[in-house]
Amino acid sequence: MKPILFNTEMVRAILEGLKTVTRRVVKPQPPNAHDILDFDEEDNSFDFLCGMIADNCFIDFAYTAKAPYRPGDILYVRETWCKTDCFGLQDGYVYKANDNSILEQTGFIPKWRPSIHMPREAARIFLRVESVRVERLQNVTDEQAKKEGAEEWLVASTRDWDKNPDYILSFRYIWNHTVKKEYRALYGWDANPWVWVIEFERISREEAISDV
Repeated sequence: MKPILFNTEMVRAILEGLKTVTRRVVKPQPPNAHDILDFDEEDNSFDFLCGMIADNCFIDFAYTAKAPYRPGDILYVRETWCKTDCFGLQDGYVYKANDNSILEQTGFIPKWRPSIHMPREAARIFLRVESVRVERLQNVTDEQAKKEGAEEWLVASTRDWDKNPDYILSFRYIWNHTVKKEYRALYGWDANPWVWVIEFERISREEAISDV
């Protein structure tokens, strides 16, 4: 079982059944890659076709990158959380993605802990990887953008969202706001980086444990 991180908004989208795919940057980016050569199922790796100029000649070469997950992998979601012994909560865990207004009315102020520090025993969301592929970020389709949970994000637009939602525009907003500013030149929407496209389904804790 492997961990995967999501921010609070995307955790909510998963819980509501709106998010069934995630894109993650290929790191490091394959140098000057312009195509995909092959996928090695045994190695779980993709070969990129790259190019360089040497002695005034354009030379093709292969660059291999290993995917972070493979189909069938079980993942537990790391999210912003805290633990408390109060209120008789199950296992004592509280999650930022939940509506915690009732708890806050009692004077409880959560001391949120970053998702990166969440132990597996605190996880409540489990996913099974269905497929993994690699593509350019801007190749995302409207349907794929919607599966990224984009419909929960409204961006400034002259369009009537209810009649003509622009999921790609919304996903672009999501993507750029999950990439740190100092890295946007490398990994932001305009940079059009190569990304891993990871499709998944949500499963129960019992399924996750039995499949491990």
